[in-house]
Amino acid sequence: MTKRLNDFLAGVPMTIVGGVFLVVSLILMLMKIEVPVDPAWVSVIICGLPLLYLAIWRIIYNKGMSKISSALLISIAMMAAVAIGDVFAAGEVAFIMAIGAILEEKTAERSKKGLKELISLAPQQGRRINNGQEEMINAEEIKVGYILRVLPGEIIPVDGKIISGNTSVDQAIMTGESLPVDKEAGDSVFCGTINRFGAIDMEATDVGGDSSLQKLIRMVQDAENKQAPIQRIADKWATWLVPVALFIAVVTYFITQDIVRGVTVLVVFCPCALVLATPTAIMAAIGQATKHGVVVKSGEALEKMGKVDTIAFDKTGTLTFGKLEVSDAISFPEELNENALFALAASAEARSEHPLGKAIVAYARDKGINLIDAEGFRMEAGKGIYANVSGQDLFCGSEKYLKENGIEIPLQAGDTLNKLRNEGKASILIAADGLCVGVIGLSDVLRPTAKEMVAELDEMDTQTVLLTGDNSRTADYFANQVGIASVRAELLPEEKVQNIVQLQQEGKSVCMIGDGVNDAPALKTASVGVAMGAMGSDIAVDAADIALMSDDISKIPYLKRLSNATVRTIKFSISLSLFINFVAILMSFMGWLTPTTGALVHNAGSIFVVLIAAKLYDRKFD
Repeated sequence: MTKRLNDFLAGVPMTIVGGVFLVVSLILMLMKIEVPVDPAWVSVIICGLPLLYLAIWRIIYNKGMSKISSALLISIAMMAAVAIGDVFAAGEVAFIMAIGAILEEKTAERSKKGLKELISLAPQQGRRINNGQEEMINAEEIKVGYILRVLPGEIIPVDGKIISGNTSVDQAIMTGESLPVDKEAGDSVFCGTINRFGAIDMEATDVGGDSSLQKLIRMVQDAENKQAPIQRIADKWATWLVPVALFIAVVTYFITQDIVRGVTVLVVFCPCALVLATPTAIMAAIGQATKHGVVVKSGEALEKMGKVDTIAFDKTGTLTFGKLEVSDAISFPEELNENALFALAASAEARSEHPLGKAIVAYARDKGINLIDAEGFRMEAGKGIYANVSGQDLFCGSEKYLKENGIEIPLQAGDTLNKLRNEGKASILIAADGLCVGVIGLSDVLRPTAKEMVAELDEMDTQTVLLTGDNSRTADYFANQVGIASVRAELLPEEKVQNIVQLQQEGKSVCMIGDGVNDAPALKTASVGVAMGAMGSDIAVDAADIALMSDDISKIPYLKRLSNATVRTIKFSISLSLFINFVAILMSFMGWLTPTTGALVHNAGSIFVVLIAAKLYDRKFD
């Protein structure tokens, strides 16, 4: 009951009510109008009781010096002001502290929706093969050694090993790879990934909490729990601020024999401007970032971003667009031109659901190439497709697939394939009537601003690292394109986390930038997580501290400059508030200030802090 009342009084609506009554009290005081009950009493009750509750709660439950907080100092000053009849001063310091608490709470809020969405990806059922019969069972009933059948389009229910069948598996949730990965007997598959094409039988190897998806969920939960709440700057200083304030107030009283001067010292010692310094600067910086399409979820993220000296990038969807496009077309008979090669390949692939086939068809249509209806289309999952186009038998697929169908791969084709692989590209061989006639290369597309962004980070003495689930050749190729020297490839989500932890143990402050579900644990583990918000998964965005809503990674250097400026502004505002407090203490000791005028000095200091923070909103950081 007490906590509910406290939360109600500390909310925004009631704080506004307290502020209104405080203004009314000030107007009556300036107009020298006397009323039976000072309206400031409403402010004292609304804004003061939550502070008193917090101070008492910390004294009872906190350990050691953490019992002493800014709430304790303000409660003492508030009660002292009330004791000498200056209710306005008591209401004023309580109101400013309430405003500071609300602002700081708003900047520290984090969304919990992403973890719920990640948990919702967990498969609910699996198809068990028992004595030759299929039966649907709940995922939690699956045990190690069970034989499971997974049909096209189904989610793989547990980690396991394929014992029969060929397929292509969409592993984006685990590795972030833009392409489905071809799988055959003996290959491992992961829980939560999607079987795209062929039916497979698999043996369960890791189930329940040991499965890769459950480990992914657990890592996000653990990283979330490790994120400590922002400790308010005034409370960090309160361990020495409270005893010093009490000591100076008592000394002032004994020297001057004036209780009003002692109370005034307590009032002006209250860290009102100090409390406002951090949240106002952060609110202004968050507003500045929002104008540039950058959503910052907490002030802590801004502060930490300024300290980052190492930035780790995912590849697919981050440095690249995560969308395959045709990059190369090489025909082996010189008389077969590029358009003719695409006409054959696209006509054969027109019925294919594979991303490589779809990309070829889309490219051919964009170029205005007429497609011919194919007959006898068939697809072998993880290998390739066959179709008859205008009487020609066409095979499109891997080198292994063509060889299985008795088609010889010319030396020129082998050299071309090696070249494409070294460039991190996928490839499809095209054969017509038993002859290999060409190869089409496809590649993810590098973001045009990526290279310039990495160069700018280098100039800012910030190390860049590539952490990706893609194969080493692809990773090395794209890293060379943008100028990233440190590459760590073929990583599962937990291995990305391990790499970030390793960098942190080396004394690095790491920012992770990614876009996929598989990046969520790494985004949480890093000092700062930045998600590609426009195309990235909702889970990645929710797991991150910062989201780039326009997917413009050129904003990363801007973010560092903004966060540096925010930290400098906070430090300057804190220094200014302490200086104002020091001057106000001297004036209180001399009797030049009363609790009321001292409270007004607080207002002036708080206004200065707010104005300084407001400058962040319109400053240019590009």
